[in-house]
Amino acid sequence: VFLGVLVFYFLGSFITLWIQAMVSGARVGLLNIIFMRLRKVPAKLIVNAKIMAVKAGIEVTTNDLESHLLAGGDVLRVVQALIAADKANIDLKFKRAAAIDLAGRNVLEAVQMSVNPKVIETPMVAAMAKDGIQLKAIARVTVRTNIDRLVGGAGEETVLARVGEGIVSTIGSSESHKNV
Repeated sequence: VFLGVLVFYFLGSFITLWIQAMVSGARVGLLNIIFMRLRKVPAKLIVNAKIMAVKAGIEVTTNDLESHLLAGGDVLRVVQALIAADKANIDLKFKRAAAIDLAGRNVLEAVQMSVNPKVIETPMVAAMAKDGIQLKAIARVTVRTNIDRLVGGAGEETVLARVGEGIVSTIGSSESHKNV
C-alpha cells in the first residue's frame, strides 16, 4: 500500500501535466514528461510552451523546445516571438528564432521592432566645421529590424556609433557651419 501511494505521488505531477497537455491539444507523451524530469529539464515549462504554440497554430516539436532549453535558450521568449511573427505575417521558423535567441539577441523584441520601428536618439555630438565654428548636433534615427540579418548584424549601440561618426564626418568636411 505504501509503495502504491509513493508511486501514485511520484507519477501524480507527471499525470497532471500530461492531462493538461492532452486537454489542450498539445501532444506530449507521459514518458517524455518523465524523461524530461530525469534529464533535469523543467517539464512544466516545456509543456506550457508547447501548449502556447499549439493554441496559436504554430508547429513545433517537444524535442526542439527541449533541445533549445538545454542549449541555454529562452523557450518561452522564442515561442512568443514565433506567435508574434505569425500574427504579423513574418516568415520565421523555429530554428531561425532559436539561433537568434542563442546568439544573445532578444528575438521577441526583434520581431516587435520589425513590425513597429523604434526611434532612437543619438547623444549630443560636437564637431568643428572647416571655418572653425563648433556645432553640436543630435539625430533621431528610425530603426526597423531585418530578421534575416539579425544574427551578426548591428545592434542599437553600433547604429548610434555609426550615425555619430556620420555627423562628425559631415560637419568636419563642410566648408562653413552654415552649409550644415
